[in-house]
Amino acid sequence: MNIFKYLLSLFIAFILTFNIVVAQIPPKREFRGTWIHTVGQDKYAKMSEDEMKSYFINLLDRLHKAGINAVIFQVRPEADAWFASPYEPWSRFITGIQGKDPGWDPLDFMVKECHKRNIDIHAWINPYRVSSSPSRLLAPDHVYFKHPEWFIKYGNTVMFDPGNPECRKFIIQVVKDLVKRYDIDAIHMDDYFYPYPIAGKDFDDSKSFNAYAREDGFNSHQKADWRRNNVNTLIKEIHQTIQKTKPWVKFGISPFGIYRNQKNDPKGSNTNGLSCYDDLYADVLYWVKEGWIDYNMPQLYWNIGYKKADYEILVDWWSKNNFNKPLYIGQDVIRTIKPDSLKFGQLYRKMMMTEKNSKISGSCFWPGYELEKNAGGIADSLQNNYYKYPALLPADCAVDQTPPKPVRNIVYKKDKDNKRIISWNAPFAHQEMDKAAYYVVYQFNHISDVNLNDPRNIIFIGRETEYILPEKVTGRKLYVVTAVDRDHNESRGTSVRVPK
Repeated sequence: MNIFKYLLSLFIAFILTFNIVVAQIPPKREFRGTWIHTVGQDKYAKMSEDEMKSYFINLLDRLHKAGINAVIFQVRPEADAWFASPYEPWSRFITGIQGKDPGWDPLDFMVKECHKRNIDIHAWINPYRVSSSPSRLLAPDHVYFKHPEWFIKYGNTVMFDPGNPECRKFIIQVVKDLVKRYDIDAIHMDDYFYPYPIAGKDFDDSKSFNAYAREDGFNSHQKADWRRNNVNTLIKEIHQTIQKTKPWVKFGISPFGIYRNQKNDPKGSNTNGLSCYDDLYADVLYWVKEGWIDYNMPQLYWNIGYKKADYEILVDWWSKNNFNKPLYIGQDVIRTIKPDSLKFGQLYRKMMMTEKNSKISGSCFWPGYELEKNAGGIADSLQNNYYKYPALLPADCAVDQTPPKPVRNIVYKKDKDNKRIISWNAPFAHQEMDKAAYYVVYQFNHISDVNLNDPRNIIFIGRETEYILPEKVTGRKLYVVTAVDRDHNESRGTSVRVPK
């Protein structure tokens, strides 16, 4: 009996030890994103081209150092553009005057700089907003003056009428052009669909409702359903447009953090606040279920323990109601790192909550400017703890799950300056989605050490086809190189031994 207890205790100790070891292995794949918003950012208008480029370079360097591997950059804040659009004027947040040509293309610059650091760039657009202040002048060639019947004023906001099919066609035209001409990795929308309700004010879309609701199959008592159908149609058509234009470009949404409250729907979350379904007419779960979006990133900006919308409750609810599709969590920096939050370990608890939930594949931090400032030491904490080791983005695209071929002709050599270099050739590929987008280099001491599932073995992730060994690396090492495609599928490894 004593022997049995002894063996049982050894077995339990082994299991516990094994679990601890597993828990200590950091995730190899994780979405580590941040939002860079341009709306309301008047600081850029005070910068010259060189100053703005220098600023963005330093910002991306800081984010990359913190472990960020995806940037969500706002390129269409108010039906204007941070890129050379044939349909909409240059954004006033670039120069201070809407429609004024800055003489360069900020999005093209950001795409190249992000990809230099192997950061995915998601082009963030606001679908309906035209202006958030009545005092702001629109460019003379703005579509607002060409088709005033397309727009609705609500409070201080001017926006496209979601119920007007012509508005939808125009927005899709803008998206198609953006996807076609720029090497972006995704189109992103946040929580702004129908406007946030203003107490005592009705959003007057009666004109489009009277014109189109009946032919859309809705009667006079189904206005809320009709509004949701308008947004559903836009989301579906944008997804179809992206797929037809560049199937490797993702389409993601970061909705308001509450889908529905239990008081409105027994299947909703145990929360008490505004909801994206009932108040913003955004049926996000329907889009996920139908496969119209490639990732869902609810904005869970509240703290653990907040009564009206508890972070822990919402993390659990979304993970159980996302149809096993790609799910990332939107995190609010300031609410997480303010002194009373840090006192109760909010950052640690939130990060552990998402990491341990197998249905969640990462986080995104709002806003990126707080990471830039290292507010509350958060960037340092990410760099030294949660994002200490590199991570590939999740390979969770339903379009393509086939990895590229392995790299070819891998060799070790020394250049004329006696630098030690590993170089290789890109794998053969006949189609864009089979090509290598970037490469991963792993380092091991012996063949028996090879483990491509542990990111602690990764020493380089980038788009170059060579890697210069640091001078401090001595002794005989084994290096394994893999190719990764645009959907983040990883090839088999190809190895090379470096002599002493």
